[in-house]
Amino acid sequence: MELALKPGAEAAPLAFAEETPPYSSEEEALFEAERCLLCGGKEAPAPCVAACPAKVEVPKFIKAILDRDYASSGKTIFAANPLGGTCARVCPVEELCEGACVLHKEGRRPVEIGRLQRFATDWVLEHGIAYYKRARPKDESVGVIGAGPAGLSCAAELAKLGYQVTVYESRPELGGLVTRAIAPYKQQIEPLPREAEQLARLGVEFQLGQAVGEELSFEELERRHGAIFLGVGLGEDVEVHWEGDELEGVYESLPFIEELKLGDPRNLKLGERVAVIGGGNTAIDVAREAVRLGAKDVMVLYRRTEKEMPAFRKEVKAARREGVHFYWLIAPKRFLGSGRVEGLECLYMRLGEPDASGRRRPEPVPGTEFVLQVDTVIKAIGQRPRTELLQKIPGLSLKDGLVEVDPQTGQTSNPKYFAGGDCINGGATVVQAVHDGKRAARGIDQLLSSTSRRR
Repeated sequence: MELALKPGAEAAPLAFAEETPPYSSEEEALFEAERCLLCGGKEAPAPCVAACPAKVEVPKFIKAILDRDYASSGKTIFAANPLGGTCARVCPVEELCEGACVLHKEGRRPVEIGRLQRFATDWVLEHGIAYYKRARPKDESVGVIGAGPAGLSCAAELAKLGYQVTVYESRPELGGLVTRAIAPYKQQIEPLPREAEQLARLGVEFQLGQAVGEELSFEELERRHGAIFLGVGLGEDVEVHWEGDELEGVYESLPFIEELKLGDPRNLKLGERVAVIGGGNTAIDVAREAVRLGAKDVMVLYRRTEKEMPAFRKEVKAARREGVHFYWLIAPKRFLGSGRVEGLECLYMRLGEPDASGRRRPEPVPGTEFVLQVDTVIKAIGQRPRTELLQKIPGLSLKDGLVEVDPQTGQTSNPKYFAGGDCINGGATVVQAVHDGKRAARGIDQLLSSTSRRR
């Protein structure tokens, strides 16, 4: 299960430099922990806890840091979040726990909950402390499809309850989009491999390179397991084709990040002028990485206005500080060049009536075409639902390609299947996927426990 970092970090050190590094010393972490008011209680949980989808007990783990009981601090985090170390790096804390910090009301800087969480979880992992205890083994087994955050979270919770759990992953590595689609300036690979090792200690079996629905059928999976969790995420980039997108230098966002993170960044010859098409967090990720890879002029083109942009505000501000330029109400029309892309013909848009999402639909303004000189174009328009795979499961209800689930249990319309993560919400945060996996684990436990009692 080893997930060794590939040559990328040596080839492009700036691209792998962390935006939010760990504390440089124990004293620095203690100084920050002392700022926490340790608010909340049994009757009214602290706002930071309420804002956390995984419900990490923030005041409790920070109090343990203050007591210099780092083992207890890390265990508190991992008890609530099996990917606590990963989430400490990639969570949009300014939107969640830190955004809810009561110090905001006093006009003060919020407590650095994310960095403190990283300090505690890194300490536990670096000292090789086993932080899970397995319950008495049960006879029932559960199959988990997908080794991304939702699948790993579900597997951890079920293994802690004593179930026999097998995780099936079509790729040769664990982590899902954490491994192959989160920009390395946020997280490289660590600490996910060590978090997965804790699951293996619990008895979770990992079958990597095992594509369910292809060489392993769903029928066979149902014979093996009493319940199945779907943590399959989303598929490849949305297929949007423009004239000339076969030219060299035109990338999809996921292969771009995957080459950067798991391949060799030296293969990414960007040139000086890079255009990124899209307005989500992935678009911001690739734009900021393009800056780190040496591009001089990085442009993000979005067909709506900044107000409608789905990317987190903090990410957009950070990109601006790094020199990324944003162009609103602009859409590509075709790529120009001979062999390699040299230009991007665009046209202006205007906002019309709201679409199904409630946002005003962008409409082209005829006769407004213009050309941007570019050396590279990266399309970051979103990912496709894995409809072809999901349609192989009998009785599974889908809406717009996403799996419909019971909001309390994560159970699908096929009672043997539960689901969580991006395959049910179209793409959200890692910590939301962790929440979904935990919820489904509780639902699976209810199902299998009731089945066992009826025997």
